[in-house]
Amino acid sequence: MSRATTLAASDIGVQIAGREILRDVALTISPGELIAVAGPNGAGKSTLLRVLAGLTQPDTGSVRLGDMDVRTMDRRSLGRAIAYLPQDRTVHWPLKVRAVVALGRIPHGSGPQRGESDIDRATIQAALKQTDTEALADRSIGELSGGERARVLIARALAQDAGILIADEPAAGLDPAHALALFETFVAIAAQGRAVIVALHDLSLALRYCPRTLLLKDGEVAASGHARDVLTEPMIARVYGITATIAEIAGVPCVIPVSVRP
Repeated sequence: MSRATTLAASDIGVQIAGREILRDVALTISPGELIAVAGPNGAGKSTLLRVLAGLTQPDTGSVRLGDMDVRTMDRRSLGRAIAYLPQDRTVHWPLKVRAVVALGRIPHGSGPQRGESDIDRATIQAALKQTDTEALADRSIGELSGGERARVLIARALAQDAGILIADEPAAGLDPAHALALFETFVAIAAQGRAVIVALHDLSLALRYCPRTLLLKDGEVAASGHARDVLTEPMIARVYGITATIAEIAGVPCVIPVSVRP
């Protein structure tokens, strides 16, 4: 397992085509943390995650991994430190599922030229098992359903074995059983001392699994802190424009949307 390091973003501002996407956003993620980034469509969640992963350069502010600015890191070092799972589930080549998952080992030196080490093989197998994709290993990625493909790409990110995992809407397209299993995996990863940041729309998952939540609205931080302090009925009304009820069912916190506010 790659050692996690604190990831700190400060004063992040991003403009795209003259439109301000993020403004003065700050977030620090320490080893062992599981953090949700939430907010309505267009709030800037995906852009923030790409900035944190070193894939989008901010117009203002910086992202530091320990004492290093991510902009100065080479791609292989960054790939060993941070695994990024995008919303897009597209795979452009008709690879076998195991080959897709094995791509996660490239930052560690694995590949067609060097082959796989025992650690590579064990890590790939563990990622397949964690995502319930072992039975799909010999199938072409193009033959799979959207939910199966999503699990394979999650497995690829897990196989990267980075100290920090950044996932954009990872539960999208998953059935309830696999969505719950995925978040249990995230909890286990954080318990191992890695850091996990997930952007999501399902506020019930945020309340149940993510101790901390960063809530964005119109590119700015609306609230940040413990999930139960951030995801309150008044804050949800202000940020999402809906009336919602927060309840516990069988001891599990749930956010129940009731109506759109006039």
